[in-house]
Amino acid sequence: MIAHIKGKVEEKFGLNGLIIDVNGVGYEMLVPAPDFESVNLGEGKKFFTYHQVRENAEELYGFSSLTAKKIFELLISVQGVGPKAGIAIMSLAEAEEVRNAIANADAVFISKAAGVGKKSAERVIVDLKDKVGIPSRYGATEIKTNSVTTEPDEALDALIALGFPLKEATAALEKVDNNLPVEDRIRAALKNR
Repeated sequence: MIAHIKGKVEEKFGLNGLIIDVNGVGYEMLVPAPDFESVNLGEGKKFFTYHQVRENAEELYGFSSLTAKKIFELLISVQGVGPKAGIAIMSLAEAEEVRNAIANADAVFISKAAGVGKKSAERVIVDLKDKVGIPSRYGATEIKTNSVTTEPDEALDALIALGFPLKEATAALEKVDNNLPVEDRIRAALKNR
């Protein structure tokens, strides 16, 4: 399996396709819209990847944060939601907004993804609401139409890399001050556990 790719963005194509050059080898991958919009040609970038192997194809899906990859993996674990629908859902907003929408049981937001109907959105909510942690904000989630992106939460990514499930990692960081340096947030989260 390919866990991550670090290289130079050589091409952008379609709605969310990238080719990343890694020492002369070009890897084609599909990324969520916020990641696609945030990268520039020629820029060095690291993507956490999901490598799907099927009978007639191999496809890479890339994410700028480990948290986004874990949310995507949860999404495709839901019956009837494949990688294309997972990318469509992840393309609605930043990873934290998608996680928050699931935690808030916002099926209307999820159903706005291309190829995701009302029943699939409701199934996502039912299957994942208890797996994504508590909401960081309450209320309906809005689709962001501007291309301003927020930085991924490095503390959350670090806890996931340490083996915490997404739900436990978000719960551990819930009471930690977001203004602290990343290392201090991780230490405080580990103490809160």
